[in-house]
Amino acid sequence: MQREELNEQEELNEQSRYWIGIVSESHVKRGVQGGFAQLCHGKSGPLRRMNTKDWLIYYSPRTDMKGGEALQAFTAIGQVIDEQVYEYRMSEDFVPFRRNIHYVPSQKVKIADLLNELSFTRGKRNWGYSFRFGHFEIEQEDFRIIFDAMVKKNTE
Repeated sequence: MQREELNEQEELNEQSRYWIGIVSESHVKRGVQGGFAQLCHGKSGPLRRMNTKDWLIYYSPRTDMKGGEALQAFTAIGQVIDEQVYEYRMSEDFVPFRRNIHYVPSQKVKIADLLNELSFTRGKRNWGYSFRFGHFEIEQEDFRIIFDAMVKKNTE
C-alpha cells in the first residue's frame, strides 16, 4: 500500500495530527491484534489529546517492557477511528485507558535508518530525549517519511 492508495478513512488531511507513542514491541503487538492503543502505562491524557483521523506511530525501544532486547524501531502505524477513550480491566489492580485504532499493514523500521531525515532527530546527539515522555506530536512531513518507510517496506 502506498500513500496514493489510502482509502477515505486513512487519508492524510490538514485536520489530522500525527503522534508517536512509545511502547514495547510485545505490547504493540497486543494493541494491533486488538485494534486499540494504550499509552503511558494506561493513562487517559495521551489518548485524549488525539482526535478521530489522527495518526499514531508506535516506537518500541525494547522488545519487552522489562528485560527485553534493545529494538529502537517504529513497530506499528494506525489511525484513530472514533472519539471514545475507555477503561479496560486487565486485572483487579490495573484498569488502563484505551482508544480504538485502525492499524495499517506495515513492517518495523529501525530508527537508525531515519535519524538524519526526521526533524525531531536530525543533528541531535541526544535524539532520544523526546521519547522519554511516552507520547509526543510530530510534523506531517516526519509522519510521511516514517509511513513511507514502514508501508513501502511491507509491499516490497
